[in-house]
Amino acid sequence: MTEEYGLLEVEDDEQPGDEWEELDVADTEADRIARRQDREFLEFRKRIKNTEQFKVEASVFDDATLGALYKLVQDGYIDAFGGPISTGKEANVYTALAPDGEVAVKVYRINASDFRQMRPYLDGDPRFEGIGSDKKKVVVAWTKKEFANLERARKGGVRVPHPIAVERNVLVMEYLGGDTQRAQRLNEVHVENPETAFEVVREYTRRLYRAGLVHGDLSEYNIVVHDGELCFLDLGQAVTVHHPNSREFLERDCHNVAAFFRRQGVDVSDAELLDYVTEPEPLPSGE
Repeated sequence: MTEEYGLLEVEDDEQPGDEWEELDVADTEADRIARRQDREFLEFRKRIKNTEQFKVEASVFDDATLGALYKLVQDGYIDAFGGPISTGKEANVYTALAPDGEVAVKVYRINASDFRQMRPYLDGDPRFEGIGSDKKKVVVAWTKKEFANLERARKGGVRVPHPIAVERNVLVMEYLGGDTQRAQRLNEVHVENPETAFEVVREYTRRLYRAGLVHGDLSEYNIVVHDGELCFLDLGQAVTVHHPNSREFLERDCHNVAAFFRRQGVDVSDAELLDYVTEPEPLPSGE
């Protein structure tokens, strides 16, 4: 099947600015539910624990995480749960049924999160100032940061999963996939139009940079093909352009992307891609 990989259109007045909101890591209603352990929540916890696809280790579904899921159900974001989409060291992603269709639910582990992997992305990010090394607060902030990054990327014209809701360490977002399987990553498909695909990825990387973000882990493993579109995934580690390591992360992103497309036959160098991404945005006409 031939893919055209169209670009998203974005209105100028939707472009994000350079401001950053502080991340609130105070206890939420989900934490209070988990502590209160009311009868309905206890029944909900039992139902989840007894559901075949959710028989997982306690490091994923601790009481506070179940409290967050319970709150998302109460608020109408989730009606029923499906099976796992992917599992990783930091988070698991599941499908769920929502009022308007299927969604993806990303659950970050509190107990199993690896701070050695997270630390380079945390240090220097103004949104994490004052959070310290409290594991719960860091993971909650990380989850809220991914939600904020997805919103900013989307407003900047980058095709990413639409963020729907966030509660503690649980993120609800658009499900990219069909009835039988999730969207396929670039490393899992035959790229029939590599030149066009590269142009789209190149432009989205520049749009992300102009929206004030650097992905920080961009490669063929977190770009997927969905309904003829290329979509960026996993923006949890994305940092602001003001982060002290942002240039290093951007150079690595450009290297990974250029190396993949060189293997597809595209004539591109790391430096050329980096220059394109960081090219200053043109001033409005007449200035």
